[in-house]
Amino acid sequence: MMDYTDRHCRYFLRLITRHTLLYTEMVTTGALIHGDRARFLRFHPSEHPVAFQLGGSDPGELASCARHIAEAGYDEVNLNCGCPSDRVQTGNFGACLMKTPQLVAAGVAAMRDNCDIDVTVKNRIGVDELDSYDYLRDFVGQIADAGCRTFIVHARKAWLKGLSPKQNREIPPLIYERVYQLKRDFPALEIILNGGVHNLDDVATHLEHVDGVMIGREAYHNPYLLAGVDSRFYGDHRQPPTRHQVLAAFARFAGEQVAEGVRLNHMTRHILGLYAGQLGARRFRRFISENAWRDISCQQLFTGAREALGADEHLEYSA
Repeated sequence: MMDYTDRHCRYFLRLITRHTLLYTEMVTTGALIHGDRARFLRFHPSEHPVAFQLGGSDPGELASCARHIAEAGYDEVNLNCGCPSDRVQTGNFGACLMKTPQLVAAGVAAMRDNCDIDVTVKNRIGVDELDSYDYLRDFVGQIADAGCRTFIVHARKAWLKGLSPKQNREIPPLIYERVYQLKRDFPALEIILNGGVHNLDDVATHLEHVDGVMIGREAYHNPYLLAGVDSRFYGDHRQPPTRHQVLAAFARFAGEQVAEGVRLNHMTRHILGLYAGQLGARRFRRFISENAWRDISCQQLFTGAREALGADEHLEYSA
């Protein structure tokens, strides 16, 4: 979810669900070591539980970054071995790391030695011609021997050449049984399934076979889907906030961020799907898309967006 799940997006999602584990967008070791570390590590306390997703391959650099991530207060550091984009491959991380399990194991071990939070791995069921179940099982086994107890497994293989990242999310077939088999073969590990999950009934079905489910783009484009998660899967039966309440709370947050110099349209792009499937959703999206980049106040933008919905309730906004 590079360029998607930044801290503004995560704050927004946390307004909808109290318990779902949130993940940052992937950040490279080079960016943390040589870039604006404070900016990359910044998050709002309300985001907990929150995991930091890291891209890299050098064990020493991974160890250093894991230490900084733990010191910043994150609950988990996740090593990405699943992203197939060209720019990720150029840096020798992401899905191409599935071809070098020994290197991944060394990185995991170094990270665990340098931080006191969970170190997890996100991977595919295979990469290029290395797509047999035996290869996947051996990959997971080697990383588990290095101390990793949690694997988030995208149930598609990745083709590093010939397919775009978008095509890699759509063309290779989903083989959920491979992920289910991992859980049967490694009952002591936490196996989380990812890929092609569109609703909470899908989640419930997968949870009959694995320990957890990761939802990516569906949760981004239809975020209010998460409003049913706390009650159904975490036993928290408190009434979830309405879409209007979420919008009002995010409006207040956005006002605070604008006062700190954050661009309004950089934040509002994350909320375009809040009313997905609801009457007026298209007018809501259009109003925000056409006006968030203009010289307009938060109050004007969010009040106008509510009016575009045709909603009767008044938006209680305060900067």
